[in-house]
Amino acid sequence: MKTFKQTLGHLLTTCALSVMATGTSLAQDNSVSILFAGDVVLDGKPGKMIAEGKDPFFAFAKLFKNADIRVVNLECVVATTGDAADKNFTFRAHPRTLATLKQHVDAVSIANNHSGDFGRAAFQEMLGLLDQQHIKRFGGGNNLREAHTPLIIEKKGLRIALLGYNEYMPRSFEAEAQAAGVAWSEDEQVVLDIRKARQQYHADLVIPYMHWGWENDKLAVDRQRQLAKVMIDAGADAIIGGHPHVIQDVEHYKGKPIIYSLGNFVMDELDNEPQTRGWVIRLQLDKKGVKAWDTRLAKIDDDGVPHPVPEASTACWNRKDGQLMQCSNTAD
Repeated sequence: MKTFKQTLGHLLTTCALSVMATGTSLAQDNSVSILFAGDVVLDGKPGKMIAEGKDPFFAFAKLFKNADIRVVNLECVVATTGDAADKNFTFRAHPRTLATLKQHVDAVSIANNHSGDFGRAAFQEMLGLLDQQHIKRFGGGNNLREAHTPLIIEKKGLRIALLGYNEYMPRSFEAEAQAAGVAWSEDEQVVLDIRKARQQYHADLVIPYMHWGWENDKLAVDRQRQLAKVMIDAGADAIIGGHPHVIQDVEHYKGKPIIYSLGNFVMDELDNEPQTRGWVIRLQLDKKGVKAWDTRLAKIDDDGVPHPVPEASTACWNRKDGQLMQCSNTAD
C-alpha cells in the first residue's frame, strides 16, 4: 500500500500554482465561498482561554471573515447538564463558549461521536443553546426527522444544502423517531436525504459533512471511498470529512472533490504530531458545482489553538484545469 506522502505526492504531480491564480482569484470571484474546518472541541484549554476572555480562533479570524459561509464540526456537547458516558474521552463545553464560536462560524455539524457524551438531555440543551445564539446546526436534532433534514443556506441566489452524518461508534446516540440524537449514515438513507435536498428543498448544491474512517489513518479506508462515490452518484457536489484526527488524502470523482479528512482544528487532546496538523478548506461554488477549492494548513499548539503556516504549500484545484495542484498559502 502506498504511504500518505506517496499518494498525496501523486495527486499533486502536475505543477505549482501561483497565488495570482489561486487564493486571490477565489476572493475576487462573484460566486459563493464556503469554508470548512475540522474538529473543534471547546472544553479543556480552549474553553479555559474563552473563560479568560481570549479567542482560540484569533489566528484564523481574517480567513474566516473573508468567506461567505463558515462551517466546523463541533466535536463536543455544549451544556451544563448530564453525566459523562463510560468512554475514554468525553467532551462538554460551557455555554459561554458559543459567543466566541458565533464570531467566526455560521453553522456546525453535530453529527459526531462526542455529541452524545453526556446524554440526550445535555444534547437537547445544546440544540437550544445553538438556536439561542443563532448558530445554524445540521446532522442532529430533537428526533430522527430533524436529524436528517438538510440545513439550507442561501447566498447570492445559490441554495446550498448541508447534511451531516456520523458512522463512528457508539451508535447508541443515533436519533430516534421520538428521541434526540445524531444522524447515522446508512447508505440508503443518505441517498434519500441527498435526493430530497434537491427535490423537496430545491437545493442547487448538496454537501455532506461526514464523520467517518479510523483514527490516525492517513489514507481513507475502502468504506469511506465507497460511500463517497455513492453520495456523488446520488447528487452530492462535494464531500467533506473528519474524525480521523489527521489529514487524509483527496480524490475527485466525476469532477467533484472528496476531502476525506480535514483533521483537527481547535483541540488540546492530541496524541501525536500528525494530530497537530489540520486543513481549512475553502470551496468556491456556482450553480454548476465546485468551481475551485484551496486549503490552508493549521498547526495546533499545546493549548489546542490553531495557527496558519504561511510557508506551507497545500492542495488546491480549479475546474478549468481539472487537476490537483500545490498552492502557496501566503494570501488570504
